[in-house]
Amino acid sequence: MRGLLPLAWLELKIFLREPLGALGTVAVPALAYIGATMAGNGIAPERFGESDFARTGLPVMAATLMLISAVLSLMTIVAVYREGGILRRLRATPLRPHTIVAAHVLVKLVLTGATIALLAALGRRVAAPPPGASLVSFALGLIVCTAAVLSLGFLLASVVPTARFAQPFGALVLYPMLGISGLFVPVDVLPPVLQGVAQLTPLTHAVSLLQGLWLGHAWIDHVRDLAGLALTSGASAALASRVFRWE
Repeated sequence: MRGLLPLAWLELKIFLREPLGALGTVAVPALAYIGATMAGNGIAPERFGESDFARTGLPVMAATLMLISAVLSLMTIVAVYREGGILRRLRATPLRPHTIVAAHVLVKLVLTGATIALLAALGRRVAAPPPGASLVSFALGLIVCTAAVLSLGFLLASVVPTARFAQPFGALVLYPMLGISGLFVPVDVLPPVLQGVAQLTPLTHAVSLLQGLWLGHAWIDHVRDLAGLALTSGASAALASRVFRWE
C-alpha cells in the first residue's frame, strides 16, 4: 500500500487540529471511567477497587464504548469527506481506494491505542486486574475488535445520507447491538430470537472476547468469537465495497 503511512500521518494531524474531536475520542472515555469509579465509591459497601464491577465489568464497558466511539467518529469523517468532495479528489490521485480506507482505519487504531494507555494508567490507581489477567493481551484484543468492527462503520458510512445524520444513524444501529451483546445482561437469558440476532452482531463477539481476555482466558478459548468477528467483518467489508459512494 504505497502512500499509506504519509496519508495516515496527514489524516492524524487533520484530526488533531479539531480539539473537540481529539477530546471526545481520547479524553471522554477516561472521564467516563473516572465518573463511574466515583459513583461506585459512593454506593459500594466495600472499597470500589475490590468490587466485581470495578475489576471485570467497568474495564470491558469502557473498552466497548471506546470501540463504538471510534466507529462513530469514522462514520462522521467519511461522511464529511464525501460531502466536501474530498473523497472524490482523493480518488483522482494515484492512491488506491483501499489505501485511503486503510489510512483512516490506521488512524483510529492509533487513537484507540492512546486511549488504552490512558485508561490503563488510570485503572492501576483504581482497581487491580483480576488474577491471571494480561493487560497486553486485553489491549491487543481491543485493537482486533476495533479493526473488525470498523468494517461495519464503513458499511454504515456507505449508506448514511449526510454527515449530519452519521452520528445518530450510527448510534441507532450500534447501541441496540450493545444492549444485546452480553455486556449488561448475559446473552443466554435473552429470548431465543434475540439470542440469534445477538450471535450475528460483531459487538456480541467483541464483548465475549474482551471479557474472557480480561479474566485471563487464553485466545484459543475464544476461537468462536474470533471467527464471528472475522465473518461479520468480511461480510461488512464485502457489502461496503459494493455500495460505498465516493461522491
